[in-house]
Amino acid sequence: MLGLGDVTCIGIPALRHFKKEFPQARFSFLTFAAGQEMIRLAEPDTHVWGLEKDQWPENIIPAMETFLGLAEQIIAEGYTHIVNLDTWFMPCFLARFLKDAGEPVTGNTMSVSVQSLIDQFQSQQLKAEYVNDPVSYMQSSFFSMHRWHTPWWQSSLLPDNGYPEFYLRTCCGFDELEMDWSVDVPADQRLKKIGKQKKIIALAPQARTAERSYPFAQALQGILQDMGYHVWTGFDGKIPLRQTLMQLKATDLLVTAPSAPQWLASTVGCPSLVVCGDVDPRTLMPDYATDPHDGPIPAEQLAESIHSIFEDEQSEAHQNR
Repeated sequence: MLGLGDVTCIGIPALRHFKKEFPQARFSFLTFAAGQEMIRLAEPDTHVWGLEKDQWPENIIPAMETFLGLAEQIIAEGYTHIVNLDTWFMPCFLARFLKDAGEPVTGNTMSVSVQSLIDQFQSQQLKAEYVNDPVSYMQSSFFSMHRWHTPWWQSSLLPDNGYPEFYLRTCCGFDELEMDWSVDVPADQRLKKIGKQKKIIALAPQARTAERSYPFAQALQGILQDMGYHVWTGFDGKIPLRQTLMQLKATDLLVTAPSAPQWLASTVGCPSLVVCGDVDPRTLMPDYATDPHDGPIPAEQLAESIHSIFEDEQSEAHQNR
C-alpha cells in the first residue's frame, strides 16, 4: 500500500492472479497516492481507491484514526474476501481490526488486537520496536510467511524475478501465479525521435532512505552527456505516472538506486542498472547491477560501467550479423 515499487511488482501480479482464479468476481484494490494511478493503468476495470499523499499521517494516533475510517468503508462494501498482502504496520493494523470485526480477512495482520494496542499506548507500555519491526508486529495466515524474515537471497535457488517472485510464490504460496506486471503505454514520441540519433539514459538516484540514494547524480549526468548520451531525470512525482512510463519505454537504460523506478521500468521493458550500495543485488535481480560496496561509486567509474554496457551490446550485435 505504501511503496509504489511494491504496488507495481507485487500488487499487479497478485491482482491478475486473483482475477484469473475468480473470473466472475468484482475486485477492489486499496492503495496509496501514486499506487492508485499505477493500478488504474495496469488494470483499468478494477475499482481502485485509497489514501492520497497528504492523508497518511506520520503520527500513530491520527494514522490509526485514518485507517479506522478506511475500515468503516471496507465493512460497508460487504466484501466476501479481503486479502492483505502488505507488510507495513498500518495496513496490518487495518487488517487486524477488520478480522476482529468478523470480516473475511486473510494474509498479514497485526499480532495483537487494536484494543490491546490502544491500551498499551495509553499506559505508555507500547514499545517503538513493536510498531517499527515487522518481526514484532506481524502475523500471517500465509503458511510460509516466516520465510520473509530469512536471508532467502543466499539460497542456491534464486527466483528469476528476485524479491517479488520470492514473496508471492514462496511466502504467500501463490505457486501458479504469473509474474506479469507489464503496463501497456506508447513510447514518448519526443524521446523516441532523439533515440534515433543517440542512446537515452534515465537517472533515478533517489531512494526512500539517504543510505540507498546515489549522491553524485549531477556529476554522472554531466559525464554521460559529454560522452554523447541523452540523459533525463525526474522521478519525483511531479509528472503523471503514465508520462513517466512512456518516457521509460523510449529509454535504453535506467540507472537507479534500489527503489521503485526499477520496477516501473520493467513494466515497459526498459532495462535497469541498479546502483546497489550495500543492497545485495540478488534480492532485486536487475538486468545490470553494481557490486555491493561501502560508500558511493565515483561518478567517473559508474559512467564507464554504463558505457561498457552499450559497447557490449554493440559488439554482440555486430557478431550476430
